[in-house]
Amino acid sequence: MAANGNGTAAITARRVDLAVVAELIPPGSKVLDVGCGNGDLLVLLEAKGGVVGRGLEISQKGVNECVARGLSVIQGDADRDLVHYPDDAFDTVILSQTLQATYRPRAVLEELLRIGRRVVVSFPNFGYWRVRASLGLRGRMPMTPQLPSRWYDTPNIHFFTIRDFVELCAEIGATVEQAVAFNSKGERLGLRGPGALWNFFGAQAVFLIRR
Repeated sequence: MAANGNGTAAITARRVDLAVVAELIPPGSKVLDVGCGNGDLLVLLEAKGGVVGRGLEISQKGVNECVARGLSVIQGDADRDLVHYPDDAFDTVILSQTLQATYRPRAVLEELLRIGRRVVVSFPNFGYWRVRASLGLRGRMPMTPQLPSRWYDTPNIHFFTIRDFVELCAEIGATVEQAVAFNSKGERLGLRGPGALWNFFGAQAVFLIRR
């Protein structure tokens, strides 16, 4: 099922990180999107052409929506089911806005690096200045466009920052090939990073890493 231009434009308007992720995938790649949701990213990759996309999604609702869009997606849990994939099964494995919702982020990231030659991860930055201000000045857990849920119904389990992610990559021996950070408006930061300024001004980030 081919995606039309209007459809892909609407997706990228909602999720700027997905547009950047799609840019990082070379034509002809075999890709696994872990936590693919309703399949928006897979639709973008299909529209790009030459990409063989597969998806893994924990919710039955998400799987049903993907299948209805003609996408190849199965139900599964990133914390438990990645072990069933063989080494180097994919050119690129993607984890978009999902790492913070896993129970074992380090183990999940290591599995992604095992089954994919490259890994793309996007995530909200809990070091963003508005998040810090909400907690430090108001004494309330933050709510932002990237973190829209209240503390009692958020899917997020592990709260981490851009700096934390960079340090985790170093701990597990992963190399950061490319990275992009965005402000709250979805605009790319013109600051050099990843570093302290990205960690303060970046509302979310996308990283391309490899073993």
